[in-house]
Amino acid sequence: MMRPLSALLLLLALHAGTEARAATVAEVSSPSGVLTATLDLHEGRLSYHVQRLGEPVIAPSALGFQIRGAGKLERSLALTRQATSSTDETWEQPWGESRHVRNHYNELRARFTETIKPGRIVDVVFRVYDDGVGFRYEFPRQAAMDEVIIDDELTEFAIAAPATAWWIPAGEWNRYEYLYQRTPLAEVTQAHTPITVRTDDGLHLAFHEAALVDYSAMWLRRTEGQRLRAQLSPASQGWKVRRALPFHTPWRTVQITDSAAALYESSKLILNLNEPNAVGDVSWFQPAKYIGIWWSLHLETESWATGKEHGATTANTRRYIDFAAKHGFRGVLVEGWNPGWDGQWFGNGYDFNFTQATRDFDIEALAAYAMSKGVHLIGHHETGCAVSHYEDQMDAAFAMNERLGIDVVKTGYVCDAGQIERRGDDGKIVREWHDGQWNANHHLRVVQAAAKHHVAINAHEPIKDTGLRRTYPNWVSREGARGMEYGAWGNPTNPPEHEVNLVFTRMLSGPMDYTPGILSLQGRGQAIQTTLAKQLALYVTLYSPVQMAADLPENYARHMDAFQFIKDVPADWAQTRVLNGEVGDYVTMARQDRNSTDWYLGAITDEQGRVLQVPLSFLEPGLSYEAQVYRDGDGAHWKSAPFKLTRETRTVTSADTLTLRLAAGGGQAIRFTPKR
Repeated sequence: MMRPLSALLLLLALHAGTEARAATVAEVSSPSGVLTATLDLHEGRLSYHVQRLGEPVIAPSALGFQIRGAGKLERSLALTRQATSSTDETWEQPWGESRHVRNHYNELRARFTETIKPGRIVDVVFRVYDDGVGFRYEFPRQAAMDEVIIDDELTEFAIAAPATAWWIPAGEWNRYEYLYQRTPLAEVTQAHTPITVRTDDGLHLAFHEAALVDYSAMWLRRTEGQRLRAQLSPASQGWKVRRALPFHTPWRTVQITDSAAALYESSKLILNLNEPNAVGDVSWFQPAKYIGIWWSLHLETESWATGKEHGATTANTRRYIDFAAKHGFRGVLVEGWNPGWDGQWFGNGYDFNFTQATRDFDIEALAAYAMSKGVHLIGHHETGCAVSHYEDQMDAAFAMNERLGIDVVKTGYVCDAGQIERRGDDGKIVREWHDGQWNANHHLRVVQAAAKHHVAINAHEPIKDTGLRRTYPNWVSREGARGMEYGAWGNPTNPPEHEVNLVFTRMLSGPMDYTPGILSLQGRGQAIQTTLAKQLALYVTLYSPVQMAADLPENYARHMDAFQFIKDVPADWAQTRVLNGEVGDYVTMARQDRNSTDWYLGAITDEQGRVLQVPLSFLEPGLSYEAQVYRDGDGAHWKSAPFKLTRETRTVTSADTLTLRLAAGGGQAIRFTPKR
């Protein structure tokens, strides 16, 4: 009988032999040699692994596909070509968290050909940055096939070190609108991306994708241990993706940094892996703040439906326009302005009309009245998931928007996941997922149609952000997570850690229309789990180039001291610094206004109070700044004393360090203005 130690030694020997048979066929390192991505072949099977400073980060992980009617494309492969190149460029964003973006990477292109018939060919392309890796598959033209129907993508991510994950479930009914779970990585089931991971030794990773075009979104399903496998969002036809050759997949991305703060800043990886601007001049889009007939609908003091509670009336909208003009807001969102809201519209949007207003909403007169005051109406196109019905009307709707000066439109897709309705070629209705291939293409059709009429799109119940705002910069924001409306509904409301979780998970993908600024701190029968100061800090920590002041005008009138920061804070930035932070615990950000020399700081925390030391080295040396501070007052607490707010002014320089005292569930917001 074999002794236990002898059995262990035998297993180790067998494992070593297996690894020895895996031959490295290509590799590429990042510009500073921090990260190295390696491609291996083991008995014709292709895999990759990633090291950071010589230590394993991604253990050997499979690459390949399950192709309908042609079996797996993963074995009997041979390397037949490879080439490397380097790129170092800087490009300018028309709007964003920072004005200039450096794109610095080394690239490996490796061609693999089956050694048995039919001899299919696939290229694997890796771009390696010092703080992340992106890779994709490319299918060139070839005699062996002219079309690919993908049943499964076999891409894996095997995280080498024990780790904790922050994630939300994928493939469930509520799209992306879940509270983030914090669990051992080995307890993840099936997750949306971005999914954020922290290893036990402090390394931070985020897994996502970039440039999701004509393809199904990637979910990540844990198969065993800490091994995640791509799971593509389904299609009504049963397969996941159908493409004619040549084509390439979206980029699969891994951000890898020492800290949570660096992880947020490394999200430029997602932007850099997208194609440059395909729209052209978008100077007609102006990042700005807006108010709107919205929060009252969620409080149920007004309604989307017509009748005596209808919110979208001419008189009520004029009141909002007057308030916007008085306090310097560019936009006024009006939901419920068009026919279709009466009756059961949830997941049943065939009665929506996008070129006609209700009888009590004079859209022509209101658009002109708003323009006379320097204000623009913001359009609202709720589809109720009748998406083909919307596509029938959207060109005419965007033309009307352009004529009326409505240059931002909020779209909506309210129905359960997997219930998007599209009309097939035979006229029959079939159902798709919000993040399947067909709906991914639908969203691009919307932004392309809108761009022709100088309209920007802010999508709600959307497909996730994958950096396509670089290619289509009129796709300015989206929801794609639990927003502030859950503070109105309860069931449950968002906990204090939620916004901090968003910074290091959802916000890694791009801007979010979170709709902050609820200074009443009150939902429908329950308090919002925040302090007043934290509501202000959200304008700095949760980025969107269209930022809503979501509360009712009368509530702002009751809190004019706090409201002043909302009026002052811009929606477009020259640069962003993440000064500190831990996933789900706290974060402090500083952003510089793109149109002035002012800086703004926002700090938020979870249910724990914090004392944070923040050096002001981001300020310009040699200048004195007036710091306008909005902080949690003495004794503030999200449960017992959320309204306690202290506003004070002090003089600071870049040599100073501030001590930020954040109440439980609280925050702090500061405006820094150079003293003349």
